[in-house]
Amino acid sequence: MNNMNAITNILKYLSIAIVVAVAGCSKDKYQFDASGNFETDEVIVSAEANGKLMKFVLEEGQRLRAGQQIGYVDSITTYYQKRQMEEEIIATLAKQPEITPQLQVIKEQLNKAEFEQQRTARLVAEDATRTKDIDDWNAQVALLKKQYIAEASTLNTTTKSIRSEINPIGFQIKLLEDQLHKCKIINPIDGVVLTKYALQDEMTMNGKPLYKVANLDTMTLRAYVTDDQLSLIKLDQIVKVFVDKGAKNYSEYNGIIRWISDKSEFTPKTIQTKDERANLVYAIKIKIKNDGFIKIGMYGEVKFQ
Repeated sequence: MNNMNAITNILKYLSIAIVVAVAGCSKDKYQFDASGNFETDEVIVSAEANGKLMKFVLEEGQRLRAGQQIGYVDSITTYYQKRQMEEEIIATLAKQPEITPQLQVIKEQLNKAEFEQQRTARLVAEDATRTKDIDDWNAQVALLKKQYIAEASTLNTTTKSIRSEINPIGFQIKLLEDQLHKCKIINPIDGVVLTKYALQDEMTMNGKPLYKVANLDTMTLRAYVTDDQLSLIKLDQIVKVFVDKGAKNYSEYNGIIRWISDKSEFTPKTIQTKDERANLVYAIKIKIKNDGFIKIGMYGEVKFQ
């Protein structure tokens, strides 16, 4: 009977030891080194033109692609101004002289004169005509060459003058094209619409916010460490991040330290006790791949490996 009591006592002590050991392991498992809140880079997309929102199709929670056009501001006036400028260029170019046909007339006269000049030179060499005849053709050829050069110069000058009138119009067209481009509402990053500030058919203006978008695929945990912990961490270090999912259970993620502040600050007011808030800490940023569970503002815990 005494033996049975002894065995029972031994089993009871073993059970207590196992419970204590398990409790100790569980406590150690969730003994964290730092904590903080999740955040991400948010972009507020604003209008770049004044006018009516002719099309603005998006909803909060909608996922958008970088470069995706989601709407546009009324641009019909700017479009017709651009078309008017283009027609002005066409009308101005029509004033350009036709250089080749106008010079061709003088060129034909010059070719004929040079032919007669060569023919007369042969006749003079054979004493078949007067020397004065060759002098006359030489003078005629020289005159036609001067006329050709003068006419070409005049036509080129006129052409340059007309083209110089086009340049300012061309710059005005580029300006209008830029305004037309700014009438388009182009989403800048891959992300999810967090807030929508405007509706289709509303009037908007340059600089007025339209919506807020953020990339939630990668989240940033902004945590805080003490001076003593700085020696335990470095940039690009892999750490474990835990997110509370209720009933003392945690979702576990791999994170990478991407930034460590070089200046200390007082612990943020979100820390529960006043004494803890009085401590000086250093902020760090840890990048984490989001599986969709992590939300902006949620708390996260960190354990350095």
